[in-house]
Amino acid sequence: MRNTLRRFALFTSSNRRVKKDRIWRAMHTPSTRPVASERLAATRSIQDDTKDSKQPVLMDKFGRFHNYLRISLTERCNLRCQYCMPEEGVKLTPEERLLTADEIKRIFNIFVADGVNRIRLTGGEPLLRKDLTDIVKTANDLRPNGLREIAMTTNGITLGRKVPELVEAGLDSVNVSLDTLDPFKFQLLTRRKGMEKVLESVQTALDHGIKVKVNAVIIRGLNDDDVMGFADMAVDRPLEVRFIEYMPFDGNRWDRSKLVPYQELVERIGKKHPSLSRVKHEDAPNAVSKLWHVEGWKGRIGFISSMTDHFCDTCNRVRVTADGHLKVCLFGNEEISLRDAMRAGASDQELRRIINQTLQKKKAQHAGMMNLAKSTMRPMTTIGG
Repeated sequence: MRNTLRRFALFTSSNRRVKKDRIWRAMHTPSTRPVASERLAATRSIQDDTKDSKQPVLMDKFGRFHNYLRISLTERCNLRCQYCMPEEGVKLTPEERLLTADEIKRIFNIFVADGVNRIRLTGGEPLLRKDLTDIVKTANDLRPNGLREIAMTTNGITLGRKVPELVEAGLDSVNVSLDTLDPFKFQLLTRRKGMEKVLESVQTALDHGIKVKVNAVIIRGLNDDDVMGFADMAVDRPLEVRFIEYMPFDGNRWDRSKLVPYQELVERIGKKHPSLSRVKHEDAPNAVSKLWHVEGWKGRIGFISSMTDHFCDTCNRVRVTADGHLKVCLFGNEEISLRDAMRAGASDQELRRIINQTLQKKKAQHAGMMNLAKSTMRPMTTIGG
């Protein structure tokens, strides 16, 4: 009898070790696989089910609490924006290696339970995902658990006809990417037609009462002459126009000379509109946009200065890519696969430890625009906008 019990105990212990090792191997991509000593230390941490940290799961070593989850639903896109991907497109992840609806739901549940109150759905183009409305409904069910906002970033091409069902499902706001108000230039920038559809979608979203932000990446010599036209969109519409500094990603041919610093744009707009003044952002201190207003306007304008005046010290965002990798910094190369960990059998508690351990590796700030320009990073469409 004693021998039988001992063999059973050894068998159970062996199975537990195999499971933990399988999870650990699965969750690391080859480019981020740790050295042996780090692997051993982390494995011991995962295996110790009795060791509970008093630190919140979503807090990093600098005391930043991450209550904003951005999750990409697809790598596919129906545009080919120059700052986002090369003209020939990018090699897409096979469908079976993308997150399923059930896996997305599980990620939602874990993050919201640990303090996330804002979820943004991104891509690629999230509207290309056939089960998008169901995913919005899944997130909406978590409002009793503390979720306050469900947002989406889109290029707006097909948004107009889908706004009613998405709003009914629980969508609160949309960020619409639009980089020019000139049809010819739109085709040059996106390598596709459709600017009129995007403008119609913006108005349809406003008509349905959801918050709308228009995001424009400004590139010197290409669309910086559209700045005044974009600003004027906020004169009689209750929306926010946001000017984004051009950022370096694989395949977008970033160059320092093409970057238009936000201060230059403020001065340019201020000359035409002297009452332009800075206003406090309702999302402070974690807001990424520096918010400004002109007296008498219904809308506002904002500036996202990721390159010339970063906001890393108050960052509260984490990203999950369409293929299930957790990225704690947009400009960081370190990734951990939550997808592989889930498919290897990780429990929710094990996933929480993986998330927390990854957050502890988040740096105080990104490397700076010139260093970023020299580094190799995923194209933006495979990260999630």
